[in-house]
Amino acid sequence: MRHGKKVNHLGRQTAHRKAMLANMACSLIEHKRINTTVAKAKALKQFVEPMITKSKTDTTHNRRIVFSKLRRKEAVTELFRDVASKIADRPGGYTRIIKLGNRLGDNADMAMIELVDYNEIYNADKAKKKTTRRSRRGGSAKNIATPPVASTEEE
Repeated sequence: MRHGKKVNHLGRQTAHRKAMLANMACSLIEHKRINTTVAKAKALKQFVEPMITKSKTDTTHNRRIVFSKLRRKEAVTELFRDVASKIADRPGGYTRIIKLGNRLGDNADMAMIELVDYNEIYNADKAKKKTTRRSRRGGSAKNIATPPVASTEEE
């Protein structure tokens, strides 16, 4: 039986897995998106999202907790300074996994994992959706009624 065995070992020993996830998390924080396999991306998502949540409240205790996992001072500084200010109002779901297809060499499922608030393409679409759109068929009643009335009064 496999009760209580939720962690994906990723084919590595514990120390190797923790070091790999720490390095990948530092790269994600530094570059805002990285390409990796789907299994590693899912493991990284579970690893990095609690740290991003901790970075919302900038205390010495939270910095020490995050530093014990990340092990790179520059990444911790950037996480607490830049990333935390950008995701301050988001309640969760700080990362997005986009599947890319299979790798040529070994046919592994590849994915891109990125920080959600740093993708300008998706955020630009959401900003455009907030503006009002007029359909070709209907139009507003004010625009339809005004020109004929104005033109008949002048004649």
